[in-house]
Amino acid sequence: MIQKMKKLTFLVTNKEYDQFLADIRQLEVIHIEELQKGATSEELQANLALAERYKHIFSILDHAKETYTPSDAFAPVVLDNMSQSALLDYVEQLSEDEQALKHQLDEVDNNISSLEPWGEFSWDAIREIEQQGYAATFYVCPTKLFKQEWRDQYYATPISDAGGKLYFMTFSKDSPDITAEMLTLPEKSLSSYVAEKEEIKSKTSAVHDKMIAVNEQYRDAIEAGKLDNENNISLSKVHLSHESIADDAVRLLVGWTLTEKVPSVVDYLEQNHIYYELSDPAFDDDVPIQIQNNKFASLFEPILRMYSLPNYHDIDPLPLFAPFFMLFFGLCMGDAGYGVIILAISIAFCIMKPAMRKYGLLGVCLGGMTIICGLVTGTFFGINLATVDWDWIKPIQPYFLNDSKKEAFFGYSPMMVISVIIGLTQVLIGMTMAGCKAVKNYGFIYGVGKFSWVTALVSATILFGLPMLGVELSQPIKFVLYGLIGLSVLGIFFLNNPGAYKKPVAGTAMNVGSGLWAAYGMTTGLLGDLLSYIRLFALGLTGGVLGSVFNSLATDMTASLSWGIRWLPFILILLFGHSINFALCMISSFVHPMRLTFVEYFKNAEFEGGGNEYDPFRIKTKQT
Repeated sequence: MIQKMKKLTFLVTNKEYDQFLADIRQLEVIHIEELQKGATSEELQANLALAERYKHIFSILDHAKETYTPSDAFAPVVLDNMSQSALLDYVEQLSEDEQALKHQLDEVDNNISSLEPWGEFSWDAIREIEQQGYAATFYVCPTKLFKQEWRDQYYATPISDAGGKLYFMTFSKDSPDITAEMLTLPEKSLSSYVAEKEEIKSKTSAVHDKMIAVNEQYRDAIEAGKLDNENNISLSKVHLSHESIADDAVRLLVGWTLTEKVPSVVDYLEQNHIYYELSDPAFDDDVPIQIQNNKFASLFEPILRMYSLPNYHDIDPLPLFAPFFMLFFGLCMGDAGYGVIILAISIAFCIMKPAMRKYGLLGVCLGGMTIICGLVTGTFFGINLATVDWDWIKPIQPYFLNDSKKEAFFGYSPMMVISVIIGLTQVLIGMTMAGCKAVKNYGFIYGVGKFSWVTALVSATILFGLPMLGVELSQPIKFVLYGLIGLSVLGIFFLNNPGAYKKPVAGTAMNVGSGLWAAYGMTTGLLGDLLSYIRLFALGLTGGVLGSVFNSLATDMTASLSWGIRWLPFILILLFGHSINFALCMISSFVHPMRLTFVEYFKNAEFEGGGNEYDPFRIKTKQT
């Protein structure tokens, strides 16, 4: 539900301004509107740059915490007297040292790789030979292309043969005429580079230990500095959000607060003799949004935010968005076994990551619905439970909704028919929400045309759909339905744009014309929308079929082996195949439900979005 807001306009003298900001900051309930769009200052820019710096620092510390393990030489670091800026400098220097050591290690590794085929040798000995007038040259070529004549002419000496390549060196007074790749080796010995590598690894380990120690000992201090900077950013933005009037003697601010918080705000304003004006939002105001729903619907808020928050004139879609999205996810996954995996992982996530419990509970809902949908269709890790010859499951096999029920569903797959019914239901709910939105914003008469479409579609579905299912309607009920359809037609063609009746003749023509256009759009658009929902059945079916294919592959490809050795490739094929299928199903089970919601549902509900989140001016703490 979208919380009701009140608009507050303040007039504050320059003398009272700073104290006024401090006071409303303590109230923590007033959202300050930005009156000077895009305004900035050097202070704000510096604080924003510092915020980016903090973001980088925490990425360094988080990476160290998750990636590195303390060494045996791990010890705390003492930085207690450091300023916040010096502490950030220290972490950044550790990161720079780490990168420099990584580059050094890469260079040393390359040198070791170059020297390994040649083994340990002394460059001093090579130079002594060169002083006798013989140049030492290093080569590599395919083993089969090495020529014996090189031994006689240039004292070619093979050193090693690895991977079909022969490494050899020559000693000659003239430039050898050899068709092989000449190599330039590093200037130190292999052992010196190996020792250097160990030294670099030791230094890197010491840097990692310091990163881990800083994260353990000083993370709270860095987080406190980050919060202080965020509060400074908030204050800087508020300082840029007023307008100066009366020759800069008075400052005008506009704020918003929740209706329920108005009494406490008014008490403060009255006690401190601050001039204010309290009013309801105008239709064209940019009203901040706060949505409040039950615990279940709130779990799906992150998914809604991927699209947009509702604006103040929308109707909050979350209460109806949540159950449909959960159902769509379960239908697209379509396998009870995969639902068990999602449920188990989500429960473990709730236990192991209390701070992320909300996302774990979302996974629990999605996994539970997947289990239900999988059991309805009779699919468990690609096994079609409706066809297995297991005595314990035979009593419930007739209740699975699978292709064996096609005759009862007019030759169509039951899940395909159910998917269309679900789609029609959501579309009708969306149209109803569009009507409620029109009533909320403009008055009841503006919702009549939209409600008429819902009434006509529901009446037509009952009138023509139920007889197809074998349900006979009495004649009086048929007359009532025909009457509702007739009244709906009047609403569709004469009340789809009530505002046009300010000019009666032109308004009538405009309503009839737009009614015809709406009828054309509904005829073509509704069919397209409903066809989109068939993908719920198709994706669930595809996942089940792929799972069955991998089951068959595991069985058929290992059929000739004895069970003593068969079990290992059998399990590996199943794990590999179902892992791929599970990943594909997860992607489709998020993407397609979002598409159905963000396109079909939001279009029919006339959801606009674009809401600006309610963010009251306050001093942020670690808890908030």
